[in-house]
Amino acid sequence: MEPRCTAWWRAGARQRRRLSPGAARGSVVGAVLCVVAALPGAGAAASGTAPGVPGGYDFAEGARTVAGASGTADAVRLEPGETYRSSIPANATLTYRLELDATTTAYVPVTAVPSADATVTATDGIRVRMQNADGDFCSYGSARFGAGLSPRPVTALAMREAGKTLCQGAGTYYVVVEHVAASGADEAPSGDWGLELAPAEEPRLVQAGATNAPQAWDSASPEAVTGEPRRRDGGAGFASARALGQGVWQAEAEPGQTLFYKVPVDWGQQLHATAELDASTGDGGTGGHGGYVSGALNLSLYNPVRGYVDDMALGYSGTRKTAALEPLPPVEYRNRYGVLGEVRSTRFAGAYYLVVHLNGQMGGTFGQGPFAVTLRVRVSGASHAGPGYAGPSDPRNLFEVTAADRAAAVTGSGGAGGVTAGDDPAMKVLAAAGIGTGSALLLGLGAWTVVARRRAGIQMRVNAQKPTA
Repeated sequence: MEPRCTAWWRAGARQRRRLSPGAARGSVVGAVLCVVAALPGAGAAASGTAPGVPGGYDFAEGARTVAGASGTADAVRLEPGETYRSSIPANATLTYRLELDATTTAYVPVTAVPSADATVTATDGIRVRMQNADGDFCSYGSARFGAGLSPRPVTALAMREAGKTLCQGAGTYYVVVEHVAASGADEAPSGDWGLELAPAEEPRLVQAGATNAPQAWDSASPEAVTGEPRRRDGGAGFASARALGQGVWQAEAEPGQTLFYKVPVDWGQQLHATAELDASTGDGGTGGHGGYVSGALNLSLYNPVRGYVDDMALGYSGTRKTAALEPLPPVEYRNRYGVLGEVRSTRFAGAYYLVVHLNGQMGGTFGQGPFAVTLRVRVSGASHAGPGYAGPSDPRNLFEVTAADRAAAVTGSGGAGGVTAGDDPAMKVLAAAGIGTGSALLLGLGAWTVVARRRAGIQMRVNAQKPTA
């Protein structure tokens, strides 16, 4: 144990005898943090650096790195429930392989991550499709940067739906990913992009229900949630998305930054969200309040398998601006039979992802910020039991809201999938150092044991030197 940490612990020991249990625990945490600060690499981790992460995106921890194939013959196999990391050159097409049974529905979301300094056009993006061994298309999806012209993570979904006309039966299926980049002579290439693939499977139902979507639901925009904003910084990727519940939440974003949040939405509940970009001070900007940025703030919503639900973008001239997602139907299994995309995509309960991107062009017009962003989130409606799946999803608990998820929405931690720092400053430092609560506890106990043993040894020597009667 570091000498300065030992001194801190000894000094605090005298005070802990007179402190309340909560304050005493704080003193223990202080000693543990001292140990953490002394660990190799802790300083770099606490600073928030993330070497090797393109565009600041936080790829899933432990994601296996795989290479996409140029064709089906040597396509690497993806396992549902696992997360994979790959990369794709400009204007390239890569193929990955799945082995599916006849009864489950498979989803493969693909997130493309350009570098922060990439040059992109409105039509740049990715196209993904799933096809069977005969080359028949099962589904098709795409995602583009749009008029904002700001590089950011974009996600598209490929899927094989059991029970539909196309692509039925067990066998080999392929996920094909295309990097669509500008090819004009006056446009710079957008370079290689990182890819994150997160295949998932939804089991069949024990008993089939209605095969038509609800025809009527409350589509009126609810009143915005009011109240004092609470600070909740976003994550840097789907895997590290911070949990949110109903309420008013505030964060700060720098130009080019993307924030990820997840909201637990149970069966029968509706999600509504608005985003507000605060007024600019004009500090450091070349344009001050006289400028304008199209697509200054983008708010996107994705479902539990990272499928696109809705998005909105707001233009910005320096004054406070608000925009809202379209009203969504209550989450129901039979929404998948709907006509509209926002109905079909709200087909299951679980974590719905709110992704906030601040346009990189904001820096040149209004300064480097950071800019205050306020999210108003409402989750309405009574929850009810799920449709009755015949088995677990892969990954598990993907299409349900657990008690841990609800608690995480209040504290800001990671919910059932893991523990994060939440809003506790001490735990943020521990998390930044790469140490979980269990390891922190062991460190604390270790520090306590070292000091206790030293004190016991000193006391034994003192007692041995005392004259006997």
